[in-house]
Amino acid sequence: MKAHDGMYIGGEWRPAATTDVIEVVNPADEQVIDAVPAGTARDVDAAVRAARAAFPGWKATAPAERAARIAALAGSLAARRDEIAATVTAELGSPLPFAEMVSADLPAGVTASYAELLKGYEFSERVGNSVVHHEPVGVVGAITPWNYPLHQITAKVVPALAAGCTVVLKPAEDTPLVAQLFAEAVHEAGFPAGVFNLVTGLGAVAGQALVEHDGVDLVSFTGSTAVGKGIAATAAASVKRVALELGGKSANVILPGADLERAVKAGVANVMANSGQTCSAWTRMLVDADRYDEAVELAVKAVAKYVPGDPAQPGTRLGPLVNGKQRDRVRGYIERGVAEGARLVAGGPEAPDGLTTGYYVRPTVFADVTPDMTIAQEEIFGPVVSIIRYADEAEALEIANGTVYGLAGAVWCDDEEKAVAFARRMETGQVDINGGRFNPSAPFGGWKQSGVGRELGAHGLAEFLQTKSLQF
Repeated sequence: MKAHDGMYIGGEWRPAATTDVIEVVNPADEQVIDAVPAGTARDVDAAVRAARAAFPGWKATAPAERAARIAALAGSLAARRDEIAATVTAELGSPLPFAEMVSADLPAGVTASYAELLKGYEFSERVGNSVVHHEPVGVVGAITPWNYPLHQITAKVVPALAAGCTVVLKPAEDTPLVAQLFAEAVHEAGFPAGVFNLVTGLGAVAGQALVEHDGVDLVSFTGSTAVGKGIAATAAASVKRVALELGGKSANVILPGADLERAVKAGVANVMANSGQTCSAWTRMLVDADRYDEAVELAVKAVAKYVPGDPAQPGTRLGPLVNGKQRDRVRGYIERGVAEGARLVAGGPEAPDGLTTGYYVRPTVFADVTPDMTIAQEEIFGPVVSIIRYADEAEALEIANGTVYGLAGAVWCDDEEKAVAFARRMETGQVDINGGRFNPSAPFGGWKQSGVGRELGAHGLAEFLQTKSLQF
């Protein structure tokens, strides 16, 4: 049986409980490239039962052996690098170099990092007259998004496996093919049957069944805040634990004295990455009034280098959005920005020149954005930058913290101590100082309505553990 013909359950590919399928569409040309089963509650139940049956044995497996399996998985993913990148480009529309780096190399690296982490991880500690044990929570239901399809799979599944949990994965319906490649890599790495299981399907059907299932002990979800709220409410009925990585409206704060050209160029690049489909993107650029006009000119200059095009072609820096609904949603936000009085200085809601087919959006920059505008408050999830003026540092902080979100952010200043002091006052889970590089071992997650829990590194592993204390 080919992977796309069935579900990976109990260590083998099995026929789905339905003949219904989900078509996978290439967003660059709107052509159907494959189809996967539209899983049902019956498929989810079979996968959860397999995971629950495998849990006692995997929990009892020594951390060193779990590390060996995870290291083998990292090797298997690395060996599939070219296939993974090409698959993500085809089903998501990421330009190929970006897919190679973020959707192939990063997941393999994150996976390998957990094999290393397990070598010295302490699952027990002495606290006075007690010994505190950190044990796996049980069966994990992982529901992953389409924007970073393999990275988000590894950020959830791998630490869960490292903790000793078993997993049922329900990937996003727009990008299920790379999840099947991950399942093949898991199988090749020699994990025991049932430790990892894959069910493709719609969120409202397979995803809902996974959240509701009594055999699931923790749900880890990445996606919109609205859906995350629904998952939390459903999970509360059975007091399931949840880990939620949700939306963002991150601020890129450029303080007086910062290298303005560098900060603006990096800020635009951050938003254009993955066609703006990044929950942690710095979509609000905050600039002091004295240098505001210069910043707008620099942003227009920077965004001109991001010309939409076929993501499979060399040199393309900006691909399409994932589907027609997302394209129309982003164009709608651009139209609303104009209607509310923001000044359009680059881009716009029209289709890019020469691209009448495919889900493309013009890279867009707004100036004269006020903090109360819709485009400054709501997550757009597209290549749209809003530049906001502030009078002083106090107002900059008020604007930066003035949304319901708190996922990421950036601060730029020629005085690092001042930049750090500002970042410490930002209500957000992660802040980059003067272009600090992404650290896959640092905890990632949100404050406020950007979610609960953390991913990556030791904090990501701890998310899948529960504590037990023994008193002597």
